[in-house]
Amino acid sequence: MKSEAFELIDVAQLRVGMFVDLGVGWMAHPFPTGSFRITSERQLAIIAGLGLGQVRHYMGKSDPDSLIPVDTKSPQDAADVEAALAARQRELDAREQRARLLRAQQRSLAVCERRFGEAMHQYRNTLKQVQAYPKMAANQCQAMVRGFVQEMLADGESAIRLLSEAAGEKSSMHSVNVTVLSLLLGRAMGMHQSDLVDLGMAAFLHDIGKVHLPEHVRWLGETPAAADYRRYQEHVEQGVQMGETMDLARGALLAMAQHHELVDGSGFPCQIEGAGMTAGARILALVNRYDNLCNPSRPSVAMTPHEALALIFAQLKSRYDAATLSAFIRMMGVYPPGSVVQLLDDRYALVVSVNSARPLKPRVIVHEPAVPSHEALILDMESTPHVSIRRSVKPTSLPNAALEYLAPRQRISYFFERSVDSHMRETHA
Repeated sequence: MKSEAFELIDVAQLRVGMFVDLGVGWMAHPFPTGSFRITSERQLAIIAGLGLGQVRHYMGKSDPDSLIPVDTKSPQDAADVEAALAARQRELDAREQRARLLRAQQRSLAVCERRFGEAMHQYRNTLKQVQAYPKMAANQCQAMVRGFVQEMLADGESAIRLLSEAAGEKSSMHSVNVTVLSLLLGRAMGMHQSDLVDLGMAAFLHDIGKVHLPEHVRWLGETPAAADYRRYQEHVEQGVQMGETMDLARGALLAMAQHHELVDGSGFPCQIEGAGMTAGARILALVNRYDNLCNPSRPSVAMTPHEALALIFAQLKSRYDAATLSAFIRMMGVYPPGSVVQLLDDRYALVVSVNSARPLKPRVIVHEPAVPSHEALILDMESTPHVSIRRSVKPTSLPNAALEYLAPRQRISYFFERSVDSHMRETHA
């Protein structure tokens, strides 16, 4: 089309029937394309509101009647123009609001991911320092955990936030995941601040004894050799011994010692039953198992968060404290962050955040082909009661377009964020 004859024409001289090329990018106007035949007074008004001085006018593609000068416009035309300008302004305001919301959610995610990375770095440093400087390592860990606890106990609510595909060694990712979820669960169950700090320290350091194990024993497969399984169990006692050299509090040491015990007495190393387990240990044992189901050593057998929670509730609930499991399900919601779901209107979505106060109303990213994935706004289901979830689906069952758009994580990583204010929620379906 650019090789065809055109003239530059003032926007004020445009009329219905003219074929024009606006000459600006698609984000700068609301039309499907920048080149089109003007078909209404409303389109004229929208073009006038774009702030363009001149546009290209292709006479050969225009209606012949549009080339005849018209000197006057009816009052109705003027009213149409005014209404169209008002509509254009509303559209511009909506775009700006959307841009603000997008920037805010990107900032919030960036903060969560940065802090998750800092916590993983702290865990790796602890493994390096704990042998030579155990108390210094403990002080650094405690400063981090206390910061988490103080923030969670501050006014307002903390939401569980799914992170982007995380990079890093499994042990450090697992440690941070378990710490975050254990602290959020402890808070939801009303634990005091000092007990939360002990729980956070135990969760962060519960696997520290694995540094003494061979690599192939640290993360056992589904059917380990008997000798390897016995060796694996030793990490509990070795971790407690390292915790003692770090001068950890008794509450933290007990939770570490019991993080593989189960309330039915089938755990290890001491087959303690529920009454003998501390509250922190009951939380840590459950959260530890949940994260290992979502993030196993072999990604091919990983469960979705929804599947992991369903398995624990349906088949393993006798192994875990009933009150703790009930609180965990309420906190995580029926569809925990990382779950892929299908909505009642058949669209697919990825659950990215759950507020423990509103577990049935998660925040999701919806597959919207008309919106680039990097510009997708999080949909707050609390603000859109007409939008609801039909079912959970496996990522492998998604259509290719939805799979590429939503990009479900192979490894699930969580952090916490302060819940968004109501005015920052996306309310469009």
